[in-house]
Amino acid sequence: MRFATFESGKVVSQNPGIKGSHLLRPGGAEGSPERWVFGAWVVWGLVVGGLTAWGMQGGVGAAEQALAQRAAQGGLKPAPIEAEQIEQYLAETVQYLTGEQLEGRGVGSKGLDLAAQYIAQQFAQAGLKTELYEQTAFQKFVLSRGAKLGPENRLRLVGPASKPGGPPQVLELRLGEDYTPMSLSGSGAFDLAVVFAGYGITAPEAKYDDYAGLDVRGKAVLVLRHEPQQADPKSPFAGLQHSEHALFSRKVANARLHGAGAVLICSDRFDLDKTTAEARKKWYELQAQLAQWQAEFKKKPSTSEAERGSYLQQVQSIQKQLADLQPKLQPEYDPLMPFESGPSPARKDEIPVIYCRRAVVDPIVEAAMGKDLAAIETEIDQTLKPQSRPLAGWRLVGRVDIQSQSVEIKNVVALIEAQGPLARQHIILGAHYDHLGYGGLGSLTPWKRVIHPGADDNASGVAVMLAASRLLAERKEKLKRSVLCIAFTAEERGLVGSRHYVQHPFWPLDQCIAMINLDMVGRLQNDRLTVMGVGTAKQFESLLDSLSAPYGLELRKVSTGTGPSDHMTFYSRQIPVLHFFTGMHGDYHRPTDTAEKLNISGMRRIAQLVADVVEALATAAEVPEYVATAGGIMIPRIGGGDRPFLGTVPDFERQEEGYGISGVVPGSPAEKAGLKAGDVIVQLNGQPIKSLADIEAALRKHKPGDKVRLVARRDGQEVQLEVTLAPRN
Repeated sequence: MRFATFESGKVVSQNPGIKGSHLLRPGGAEGSPERWVFGAWVVWGLVVGGLTAWGMQGGVGAAEQALAQRAAQGGLKPAPIEAEQIEQYLAETVQYLTGEQLEGRGVGSKGLDLAAQYIAQQFAQAGLKTELYEQTAFQKFVLSRGAKLGPENRLRLVGPASKPGGPPQVLELRLGEDYTPMSLSGSGAFDLAVVFAGYGITAPEAKYDDYAGLDVRGKAVLVLRHEPQQADPKSPFAGLQHSEHALFSRKVANARLHGAGAVLICSDRFDLDKTTAEARKKWYELQAQLAQWQAEFKKKPSTSEAERGSYLQQVQSIQKQLADLQPKLQPEYDPLMPFESGPSPARKDEIPVIYCRRAVVDPIVEAAMGKDLAAIETEIDQTLKPQSRPLAGWRLVGRVDIQSQSVEIKNVVALIEAQGPLARQHIILGAHYDHLGYGGLGSLTPWKRVIHPGADDNASGVAVMLAASRLLAERKEKLKRSVLCIAFTAEERGLVGSRHYVQHPFWPLDQCIAMINLDMVGRLQNDRLTVMGVGTAKQFESLLDSLSAPYGLELRKVSTGTGPSDHMTFYSRQIPVLHFFTGMHGDYHRPTDTAEKLNISGMRRIAQLVADVVEALATAAEVPEYVATAGGIMIPRIGGGDRPFLGTVPDFERQEEGYGISGVVPGSPAEKAGLKAGDVIVQLNGQPIKSLADIEAALRKHKPGDKVRLVARRDGQEVQLEVTLAPRN
C-alpha cells in the first residue's frame, strides 16, 4: 500500500504511513498542519465525501486523487488518524460479520461461506499472500454437519385396555405436533415398556438418584426436563442456576448407563410457568409502551409523512411482538424442543431420544401412578426424594429415522511472508469465524430458532485479527519470521478447524514458534484483559509487561495453556500459546450477543497490543522457550459439578464407538499415564465407554486422587493404562 504526503494541497512524496502499530508522519514535523500523511484513510477504509477511500472502485489511485482534490479545497484537515480509523475498520468488520445475510455463521450455511470470502478479501487487500491452497486462501475439508429427520419417523403409546376385555389403548402421535426426535438420537425401530424416571438424574453429591432401585434395562425411560428445586437458591443442583444434570446429553448418557433402550423427555412445569410469567410481564410492558406512543402521537397538532411512517413502523413492531407472545400466554402452552436442540449422535448405535409434549404423557402418568406430573414435581421439590416407578402396561412403539449430513467447510489462511534464513519459522495469529447460526446445538436459548449474531463470539476476534494483520503488513521493514493468519472454522463444533490444521499444516509445526489466539475480545471492561498461556513460554510474561503499558490495559495473566478455544489444539502439540479474552457475559451463546454491545475502542487497543506482540516474536533474537503448565481446562460452567480432571482433547470428527482423543493436555494425568493422540478409550474401570458422554458420566463417579484403569484402542491393539485423576482448576 502506498500513501501520499501533502504540502500545500499537492502530492509531494509517497511513503509508508504505518510501521507496526505506530503512525509515522514522514512528510514533516510531528503534528505539522502543513505536511501530513493521509494514508491511514486508505488503509482503514474511511468514508470520505460518500466514497470509501480504501477498496473503492477505481483503486487506490482514484482514492488518492479524490482526497488530494478535497485537501486542496480545504475539505480535509489533519487529525489523529490511527485510532479513529482502526476503530472504524473494526466496527465495519463486526457489522458485516453479524449482519442478517451471514445467518449467524453456522456450519454449513451460506452465511459462513460469505464470511470466509470476506475474510479472504480483507487479507488480500491488506497485502497478505492468499494463494496458498490451489491458488486460494481456503483450506477445505469435509465435516459431518449433523443430522436431519428422515421420512420413516412414527410413534405411538400403547397402554392397557380402558375396560376389562376391551382393546388396548393406542395413542398415535403426530410428528412435529405431539413429538419430535432430537438430533442426539439414534435411529431404529423399538417396542419397549415405559418407566417414569423423574428427572433422569444420578447425583451422588446431592444424595439424589432417580434410578435408585429402578430396573430400566431394555426399557424406555420418561424423564422431565431440567432438575428439582429450580426456585430454591439453596438447591444442591447449583441453586437458581442449572447444573450440568439439566443437560440433555447428561440425561441421555445416564439413561444409557443404566441400560435404557430409549429416552422420552417432556417439559417440566417450573420452566413452562416461568416462560409464561416472563411473557405476561413483557406483554403488559409492550401494551403500556404502545398506549404511550398512541397518546403522544394524538397530541401532535400536525405530523409530516415521515413522522407518520415512523410511527406506523413503531406500532407494527409492537404489534408483531405482542403476536409472538400470544402462544406463551395460553394455558395449553407446551412447546416441543427443536430437532436441533442437542449434539449429533455420538455413534451409530445411539439409543432413540424423543421430545414429547407434556400434555401427551401427563394423563398416562396420572393413570399409572395416581397423580399427575405437577403433583410429582411438587413432592420431589419438597422432599428431594425420587418418585420413579414403572408405568404399568404402557409401551413406547415406533421408529426414529435420522440421517447424517456432510458439508465442505474451510479455514481461511493468509501469509505475511518474511525474508531471510528464518523465514520458515512462523507465528500463527488465529481467531475462529464460525458461530451458532440460528441456534440449536450450543445455544443457551435452544428453543428459539433465531439468528445468533456472535458479535463477541467471535466476530470481535476476527476483526481484531484482521486489524492486527494490517498493522503488521504495513511495516516498512520485512519481518525475520513469517506470520500465518488463520480464521478457523467450526470451533463451536469442538475446535474442528484448528484440529484439522494441525493435522495438515501449511508449514511443519516444528517451525511454528508460537500461536496467538483471539476469542471473545469485544467486551473490555475497566481496561482488564485476560491473557491465558502466559506460562507456556519463559519469555511471555516479561514480553507482555513491556508492551502493554502504552495501551492502558490491566492484564490478568493466566499461566495455563489449556482452555476451550483453538489455542488448546496448538498447546497440546507443545507449541507456546497466548489466548486473549475479555471475559464471559450474559449474552454468551444467545441471540443477544450483538454488535452494539462491543467496546470498539477496547478492541482497537487489543489489536495494537497483539500486533506489537507478534512483531516482537517475529523479530526477536531467540524463539519462545516452551513450558508445560499445570491446570485443567477452564470452561464456562453451566452450573456446579466436581468431575475430576483427566486431561484429554476430544476428537469430535471420529465416528467409531468409543471416546476418541485428538490430543492430551501437557502435564495432565492423561499424558502421565501414556495416552496419546489417536487413542480411543473403550473402558474405564470395567465400564464400557462408547462416547464422550459416557466418559464424562464415568468420571463423575470418581474424585481427584482416585486411580482408574483405562482400556484404549491404539493402532488396532488394546492397551491398558492406570491413571491418577487430578482436581480441576
